[in-house]
Amino acid sequence: MFLFVFLLIVAIVGFAGSIRIVRQYERGLIFRLGRLRQATRGPGLAMIVPVIDRMQRVSLQIVTLPVPAQDGITRDNVTVKVDAVVYFRVVDPVRAVVEVQDYMFAVLQVAQTSLRSIIGKSDLDELLTNRERLNQGLEVMIDNPAIEWGVHIDRVEIKDVSLPESMKRSMSRQAEAERERRARIITADGELQASRKLADAATAMAGTPTALQLRLLETVVEVAAEKNSTLVLPFPVELLRFLEQRAQEPATGPSDAELPADQAYVRAA
Repeated sequence: MFLFVFLLIVAIVGFAGSIRIVRQYERGLIFRLGRLRQATRGPGLAMIVPVIDRMQRVSLQIVTLPVPAQDGITRDNVTVKVDAVVYFRVVDPVRAVVEVQDYMFAVLQVAQTSLRSIIGKSDLDELLTNRERLNQGLEVMIDNPAIEWGVHIDRVEIKDVSLPESMKRSMSRQAEAERERRARIITADGELQASRKLADAATAMAGTPTALQLRLLETVVEVAAEKNSTLVLPFPVELLRFLEQRAQEPATGPSDAELPADQAYVRAA
């Protein structure tokens, strides 16, 4: 009786030790006496032989692997610090376990060396403005050795590019000078266009002197609409020219003695 109970307990413990549960996003690899069995265990309940078999689970989910910031010198001799993030997943569980000791550590090391290589091959402007092409280049560089490990690189993204403070100040001054140059060009272009329009308007008004008087009256109306306490009325230039011409004409009219008293007083004034 005691022997039967002992055997029953051993059987229950052995049965419980042979049960393994594989999740939906995992695959189970069975090693029997150190030798890998070809068939992998899918999600669900898996049975193994206690003591003889050993199961290793491999996740098929996409892994987000941050790459620490790497110091490097660009092709135009600028010291920068660049970090990135790698998205990858296991597509062949057997090769990921057999071909490499730790596939996550291996992918991390390849990503670091590839990132440093990209920094040395690129200019500073490319790192700041053309990240899409650099991301594609990093993905190809990391994916080539990772294929042999049963790992597929889904995406690589450069997160941040850190510059020295002196370079940041230089770039700030450069951007400020560029904005100032554009502002001056735009102002000069506006003045050129305005001068051409004014020249066309002056040509049109020269043929019709009345247009200048109408424009003068419109200006007065616009100034008066502002509710100013002081109204400045410009003196017509044509009237000054008329008075100048009259002053240069010889005195051929009647003398003051021949004029009436009121007209003589006006001329004297």
